[in-house]
Amino acid sequence: MATFGLSVRWDDLELRLPDDAELLDLADVAADGVHAPEAAPFSVQWTRGTADEVRRQVLTHHWRVRQRLDPDDWGLELGVYVGGRIVGAQGIGAKGFPVTRAAHTGSWLGMAHQGRGIGTRMRLAVLHLAFDGLGAAEVASEAFVDNPASNAVSRRLGYELNGVYPAVRDGKPAHEYRYRMTREAWDRRPGELRPAIEIEGADPVRDLLGITTAEPPSAA
Repeated sequence: MATFGLSVRWDDLELRLPDDAELLDLADVAADGVHAPEAAPFSVQWTRGTADEVRRQVLTHHWRVRQRLDPDDWGLELGVYVGGRIVGAQGIGAKGFPVTRAAHTGSWLGMAHQGRGIGTRMRLAVLHLAFDGLGAAEVASEAFVDNPASNAVSRRLGYELNGVYPAVRDGKPAHEYRYRMTREAWDRRPGELRPAIEIEGADPVRDLLGITTAEPPSAA
């Protein structure tokens, strides 16, 4: 499958689709903990339950997303590798992408690997894939207002705040920030946000997803 040949590399960090054996390792990372017990950073509480229940949630989610390869509705749930070891997941997906060129991202990182700048690096790497590999015009991200780490990454990378929206979490009302990175903002990013990131295998993925060029279409 073309998606398994896709790789985004930045020094010792790599984003790529994990095979089933690596998914088992990723499931173990999640089972070891993704956030403090009192926190709830996700709208779907997949990190709760026994270790085996968390592992099962990770596996079924990745297997499900692998099937989303229609040009009008696709997803890539990439493993995050540091020094060859899988430490989290970085997803990117879209609906109607050949027309809108608008994508969205979501991610998580094992607790043992947090606080080392990996979250910022993996987000920057997936933005590089979105804009320079897949020709996105804009990329969205969101985080609950009480998720300081994710919100800090979005601000650090230059996302525009695109509003505060009501949401449901655990059957209770909550609010989330929504962010938007445009192609123009991406092109204006400062030098410290322009590391040498290499993309391999993007052409077959673009063909699979009906993306005829890595350049976004001009607005009418």
